[in-house]
Amino acid sequence: TNLKSHLIRHMRTHTEEKTYQCSQCDKAFTHINNLIEHQRTHSDEKPCQCSQCDNAFSTNSALKNHLRTHTGERQTQVPYTCSQCDKTYSNNSDLINHMRTHTGEKPYQCSQCENTFSQKSNLISHLRTHRGE
Repeated sequence: TNLKSHLIRHMRTHTEEKTYQCSQCDKAFTHINNLIEHQRTHSDEKPCQCSQCDNAFSTNSALKNHLRTHTGERQTQVPYTCSQCDKTYSNNSDLINHMRTHTGEKPYQCSQCENTFSQKSNLISHLRTHRGE
C-alpha cells in the first residue's frame, strides 16, 4: 500500500487545480501559502528576521537553518521538506505521513469494516476493537 499512496500523491500533482496564479509570472499553485512564498522571489521580501544578527530570510525554514550557525547545532541538511508548510523531516516516510494532514488521504482500510486511517498505527489500534481488546 506504500507504493499506492506514493502514486496517489504523485498523481495529485497532475490533477489538482492550481487556482492561485502569480501576477508576475506564469506559475500557479494549489495552495495560497506556496504562492505567497513564491511571490517573495519577485520582491526579495525577507520577513523572517534573525534575532541574533542582521540576516533575514524569505521562509521560516531558511531562518531555522541559519539559526544553527548561532547555536552551534550540527548543520545537517534535512532532505525532506513539506511543500505546504515549514516542517522538515530526515526521512521520506515521515514526510509522507505528515503530508496526509494536508491531503486528508487515508490509505489504510480496515478489513472488518469501512473505516479508513491516515496512519498504519491507527489502523492497528482500531483492529483491536474488532478482537475485543
